[in-house]
Amino acid sequence: MAIMLTESAAGQIKRQLAKRGAGVGLRLGVKKVGCSGLAYTFDYADEVRGNDALFESHDARVVVDRESLRYLDGSTLDFRKEGLKKAFRFDNPNVEASCGCGESFSVKEKA
Repeated sequence: MAIMLTESAAGQIKRQLAKRGAGVGLRLGVKKVGCSGLAYTFDYADEVRGNDALFESHDARVVVDRESLRYLDGSTLDFRKEGLKKAFRFDNPNVEASCGCGESFSVKEKA
């Protein structure tokens, strides 16, 4: 199981942690919400818990709980600037469909 970071995403994670002055990485997760079922969550990770997986790329760390990892496995996290908008974006091979607003998604059923 793995999550990859682009250089842009890693740079943004490091900048935000430096600005905050604390943290071991970015905590990623999913929650049930929206019209398609799941949404991504982002938070600071101040520790790696027993049920977490830790991924490192380009000197930045991402922490994911094992339940969320089921939906995020194989994803690449990028940070994009589009005009005035700046945001993290997932390239998630598990996504089957997403809602029109882009806030929620559903995943393929695993055999």
